[in-house]
Amino acid sequence: MSTELTEDEVNARANEKARKRKAARDKMLADKTIEKGLLIVHTGKGKGKSTAAFGLAVRAVGNGMKVGVVQFVKGKWETGERVVLEKFPDLVEIRTMGEGFTWDTQDRARDIAAAQKAWETSKEMIEACRGDNPKYDMVVLDELNIVLRYDYLPLDEVVAFLDQRPEDLHVVVTGRNAKPELIEAADLVTEMTLVKHPFREQKVKAQKGIEF
Repeated sequence: MSTELTEDEVNARANEKARKRKAARDKMLADKTIEKGLLIVHTGKGKGKSTAAFGLAVRAVGNGMKVGVVQFVKGKWETGERVVLEKFPDLVEIRTMGEGFTWDTQDRARDIAAAQKAWETSKEMIEACRGDNPKYDMVVLDELNIVLRYDYLPLDEVVAFLDQRPEDLHVVVTGRNAKPELIEAADLVTEMTLVKHPFREQKVKAQKGIEF
């Protein structure tokens, strides 16, 4: 005797499972009532940390939100995302403070000075979000993790300041090797995992539209 289900029976079972999943999700969402600014960290050895952060910035702009960006490292790079966001001067301010990766400058004192200047700019942006008329809804600190990794900034000061950010402000931090203290303080942490990269596997150079 055949035990195979008919197409109608398969559909009925699938629909019942979908109904139960929806009921479970509705129950889960029912008590999610808090709305607040998030500290978001994108880290890991995989590609896509800054890309994801700028994707959030674009999403924010699409919702009419104001975004501030401080780039700690990639100041010399002409990137596509910067070109796009600069087309919205009423909603986006980008400060490119870095002078390149440490192996490019080969000048530690200069790198530290650039990192400190970028951090002061970051603090000014974040402080401008206090009160009834915040200047930004989101601040992206691109590659902050890199300068923290090299101890160019005092970690305790950075974490404490970010922890005291304005209540409704979203702050997004990118860069590999995020410090455990920053991860602990964050609300949302995503680690990009490197599985395969053409730069390593095929000797493919950085390309327009992919890396910049």
